[in-house]
Amino acid sequence: MRKLHSGMDAWRYIVSSQSQQTTVESYLPLILSAAGGLGVLPFAILRYVQGNWIAAVVDTIIVVGFLALGTYSHRTRRVRAASIAIALLCMAGVTATVYIIGPHQVYWAFPALVAFFYLIRPREAISCAIIMLVALLPALLPSGDSHSTTTIIITILVTSAFAFAFAVITNRQREQLLTLAIKDPLTGAGNRRGLDAKLEDIVHKFKRSGTRSCLVLLDLDHFKKVNDVHGHAVGDQILKRVTEIINLRIRVTDSLYRIGGEEFVVILEGADLQRAAHLAEQLRTLVDANELVPDQTVTISLGVAELKEGESGNDWLHRADEALYRAKDAGRNSTSLSD
Repeated sequence: MRKLHSGMDAWRYIVSSQSQQTTVESYLPLILSAAGGLGVLPFAILRYVQGNWIAAVVDTIIVVGFLALGTYSHRTRRVRAASIAIALLCMAGVTATVYIIGPHQVYWAFPALVAFFYLIRPREAISCAIIMLVALLPALLPSGDSHSTTTIIITILVTSAFAFAFAVITNRQREQLLTLAIKDPLTGAGNRRGLDAKLEDIVHKFKRSGTRSCLVLLDLDHFKKVNDVHGHAVGDQILKRVTEIINLRIRVTDSLYRIGGEEFVVILEGADLQRAAHLAEQLRTLVDANELVPDQTVTISLGVAELKEGESGNDWLHRADEALYRAKDAGRNSTSLSD
């Protein structure tokens, strides 16, 4: 079974794919945490007024925890650890209030269940739901009203089952939508949207750790002529075949994108310019050696650039594009390196 992600994992991808302008979506963890904190805050104040100090302290911890973890998630985009922490906070908060204040506090379990299935992955959420229910049973069973206790237990289980089913279905729908958003439908390579997100990620890694990376931009020579002579159906088959050739040669850690009619980009993480140039020459030779069209040679020209300090993703891609044009000016079916 494929690993299912959480709603917060999807949020992280959506926000990272957007431009730098402020959006409501970018504040989602903060908004949800503030809602949770503000929902508990009146009860914390009430406990202090009533002199119920233990319950008041528990509620205060919950409020502060919500706000702190939401702020951390919003600022760092490191939502995984924050999501797990918030889920554990919800579980511990519900359990503590039931034991300290009374069984009637069990109704907080239902918003906690909703939080589980949004914040963390479905199987993890089911585990949290089961642990919370088991922890609550000793406080619920001696309450004296067996009918109410049974009803609460059954409704928690039913709610968990429906939430799990909904999380699985929406997860698979989300995967399909993300695939459509970042994949080229013809070749299966990444598209320009996927490339932009990858370039941004690579630049951030380079700033943090100095990891070297290279970009190979390649273009099929005289591809318009191939389409004019043999038709677009044959042209599409050539693009698919070139994609297969590249995928068979590049590493698992490398990434392939189609960004134009006949333009492709290969991102090589952890590779210097010499290694990238060697790969580019191998790709050029492999495409040249394959008879992609009867009675006509199909070749590619390539431009190679290594990411430089202080450079943006677009700057990096532009240098590779300039190198590609030099390769074409040199007679095509060649590789040119950027300075």
